[in-house]
Amino acid sequence: MLVIVVENVPPRLRGRLAVWLVEVRAGVYVGNLSRRVREMLWNQVEEGAEDGNAVMIWSTNTESGFDFLTLGRNRRIPLEVDGMKLVSFLPDTGEGMKEGW
Repeated sequence: MLVIVVENVPPRLRGRLAVWLVEVRAGVYVGNLSRRVREMLWNQVEEGAEDGNAVMIWSTNTESGFDFLTLGRNRRIPLEVDGMKLVSFLPDTGEGMKEGW
């Protein structure tokens, strides 16, 4: 299972994602693709997101059963603790925003 969520990205990127995945809500794409296709799609998200942000979640063989990557400015910042990825929140200010992991 693969889920990609995008916000404030150009329509051409959303259209490209819709070729490979089903858009179940605005900006939420779901599918079941190979690792190779998943990596190709993430490269396209990185190249085409411009000022938007994105997160990609996929099923994998980890303690939690999934892994994820983020891109762009967001209050939620991935944090790895003892081999598990967790999510930390930044204060709600315009400053101190960190680029995605």
